[in-house]
Amino acid sequence: MAIDDNVLKTLKPEPLSALAGRVRDGDILLCSATDPFSRLIRWSTKSPWSHVALAYRWRSVSRIMVFEAVQTIGVHAVTLDRFISQTSTGQKPYPGNIILARHEAYADKGGAAGGAAMNRLADFAVDRFGDRFDGLEILKIAARIIFGHTGRKMPKFLGPKRAFICSEYAAKCFEAVGIEIKWDGRGFIAPASFASDPAVKAIAQFETR
Repeated sequence: MAIDDNVLKTLKPEPLSALAGRVRDGDILLCSATDPFSRLIRWSTKSPWSHVALAYRWRSVSRIMVFEAVQTIGVHAVTLDRFISQTSTGQKPYPGNIILARHEAYADKGGAAGGAAMNRLADFAVDRFGDRFDGLEILKIAARIIFGHTGRKMPKFLGPKRAFICSEYAAKCFEAVGIEIKWDGRGFIAPASFASDPAVKAIAQFETR
């Protein structure tokens, strides 16, 4: 189905209280922000999309968590409430828009709460917590972004190892359950790659604050 750029205008933003019950484990959070790093991602892909993260319900504490990789601290998790209200650097209010999206193949893979697929996705996501970006990896990420902007095919040695840009991390989580995010093989798997995947559909837009 893919997600059209116009979704930012056609989907009316709704408060978290109205959307929390609709969020499923493994749902995609697709962001369009205006902070400096987000602008770099949008420039490199010529799209409005700057960040991707994944939702997961931590039922024992009644929280919806967000798994993400950010350039400042690497791979970690935050509550959805915080995710929609500030950036990873603490900028408030959140400078942009956030779409709730869903990969249609995930349910077919058994991606239900407590299911084997969800457990594999969660295991991969959590096992990467704490992976930080060292200087060399940051340079490699920057190179992948540049290759993405030029449209050139990315050399294998620049590929991610243990430090991922957000969309590479999310794509690897889906790989753990046998889902491949469609992309053109140039530069890097970008937030725009999720939006353009025909199996990804928009569900709603969060009201950021």
